[in-house]
Amino acid sequence: MLSTTTLVLAGLVVLFGGLVKGTVGFGYAIASTALLAVFLSPSTAVVLMIVPMLVANVSLVRELDRAEISRCLKRFWPYVLSAMVGTVVGMVLLNFVRTSLLTPALGIFTLAYVAVKQPWLVLPGERAVARYCFRRDTTVKVALGLVSGVIFGLSNVAVQVVAYLDSIDLDRSTFVGVLAMILVGVSGLRVGMAWTLGLYDGGSLLLYSVGLSVPGLVGVTLGGRLRQVTSEQTQLAAVLLLLSVIGVRLLAVGLGVL
Repeated sequence: MLSTTTLVLAGLVVLFGGLVKGTVGFGYAIASTALLAVFLSPSTAVVLMIVPMLVANVSLVRELDRAEISRCLKRFWPYVLSAMVGTVVGMVLLNFVRTSLLTPALGIFTLAYVAVKQPWLVLPGERAVARYCFRRDTTVKVALGLVSGVIFGLSNVAVQVVAYLDSIDLDRSTFVGVLAMILVGVSGLRVGMAWTLGLYDGGSLLLYSVGLSVPGLVGVTLGGRLRQVTSEQTQLAAVLLLLSVIGVRLLAVGLGVL
């Protein structure tokens, strides 16, 4: 059971995460999960964000019709299926990975997210990695899907999914379709996995997770309004700076520096 104070803090964190997503279009899961992990165990933070992530991404499905779903499944089923398998593995690992390991790992994932999303510097080897890893053959789709799923299941970080889809120059309709299938479909799978594995602590964390969806949606709405009155560069710089601070703190705590 979480205390009232903890629940209020969690609500404010998820509200902020929704504000980030509404303002810059990304970062909901990683911002909320990383901040929750400051005062909760990383595994609890990951589990609490499953339902809010599912609810926030359901809107993507509305942009699809049956023809688009069929086309996306036909083209990307190896990636989607392997991502689901990887997610199951990641969820299982949550039961075995110690907090002392998961905390710095979450910090590393957060900093890696910042490195990938920042538009100002080309990372060393970035083009070579994209050229080798983000190919379209089935073997690469399966391998990338599996790795993406494991990371997503362990940490709620989905930037690797977006990076893969960005790398293959999809039209918006296909991009939205694949992203919807992965984030909504996999998040639905994660709810069942978390329940089966006992990660919801007898059901109490599931109720908290459902409740946290509300401030998340409020944050997304407010962020959409904030986006209209601030520049994209300012929004992006502020979010990445905050995530960098959070990532460094999680890494330092996990390594025993703080």
